[in-house]
Amino acid sequence: MTKNTFTTKKLGKGEISLYDFGRIRLHAYKTNDLMDDEVFILEKDGQAVLVESPCFHDNIAELTQYLNDLPVAGILVSYHGAGATFLPQVPKFATQNAKDYSRSGGGKALIDNFTAAFGDSFDPSVHPVTHILSEGEATIGGIRFRIHPTPDAFDLEIPEINAVYTHMLGHDCHSIVAGPAHADGIIAQLREYQAKGYGLILTSHYTPEDLKDAQVKIDYLETLKQIATGCSDAASFKSQVQRRYPAYSGQNYLDMTAGFFFA
Repeated sequence: MTKNTFTTKKLGKGEISLYDFGRIRLHAYKTNDLMDDEVFILEKDGQAVLVESPCFHDNIAELTQYLNDLPVAGILVSYHGAGATFLPQVPKFATQNAKDYSRSGGGKALIDNFTAAFGDSFDPSVHPVTHILSEGEATIGGIRFRIHPTPDAFDLEIPEINAVYTHMLGHDCHSIVAGPAHADGIIAQLREYQAKGYGLILTSHYTPEDLKDAQVKIDYLETLKQIATGCSDAASFKSQVQRRYPAYSGQNYLDMTAGFFFA
């Protein structure tokens, strides 16, 4: 299975990329919202488990309709805790730190900012976590997951489809990189993905990617560090990165990265 082996179904606003692994099907929902959010639906034996939730009301209505004939056994709520009007009766799974992140930590600050920026189109209500996960294996809806807590929330391995889920990759867009040490941490994580040979890398803000994309991101992060060593301030750093990657999206993320490298 490659990242391009899918069929597409257009919805009213978003679209579904459907990957068929046989017993399991992966529905990758591209929301086309203002944050390029992705929601992943894993379907097995007539029921589904979701990874993350849409957080804009129109996407919530659209995805609810799409799932009308597919019972949902649970939602794994990691980095995107908003949107609690989506399937409110479905069990919600998260680690304790992910729960805290959305209710009182950095995730709450983001939700507050998004509410101010997007107004009534955004659902700021936070999913109530009904099941606390810990590091290790968990089976939800008949699907095995390996839970890996991170500083803010948690990542997932999905062994049955040889995939991993993390918050961000994006091989042709800027990312939030909180300085050289953070860049090194991301590089180490991506090299681990390469060593394990994952077929797909799923993230919260991009369509499914692969190990070639991971190498592109590693090269990007190494370049950021190299550029930073020759700059004295955020403005010159940002300018040089833009010249090196003129077609990259996510300029707001580059602004944040420049601020971190030259605090």
